[in-house]
Amino acid sequence: MAINPTGADLKAFLEADPDAPVVMLNLLRFAEGGGRSYGQYGETVMTTLLPRYGAEVLYAGKGDSPLVAEAGQEWDAVMLVRYPSRRAFASMIADPDYQAVTHLRTEALVEAVLQPTTPTL
Repeated sequence: MAINPTGADLKAFLEADPDAPVVMLNLLRFAEGGGRSYGQYGETVMTTLLPRYGAEVLYAGKGDSPLVAEAGQEWDAVMLVRYPSRRAFASMIADPDYQAVTHLRTEALVEAVLQPTTPTL
């Protein structure tokens, strides 16, 4: 299952207007006990890295039982994070401080979706 973006993923992501703002939808499914590791990762990202790159969490919530979904489509957590640009997101995940904590995210998750979104209103 996908957890982290690859080099090819980032290249395609940046080709779609690297300087335009983006809101990243994060759908997260935790491994057994992964919530704690993700919390440690999230603390560093939210207090240090997001401010450094001009980003902010717009929404973070725990997934409840789905109203409409097939079996296996439920998510443990959902987040929306606004970045000033796609380039800012790519710079953040290349930052040595991010690289020092990304293992916590990887260990915490069994599956993730990072869906870039562009405002339509």
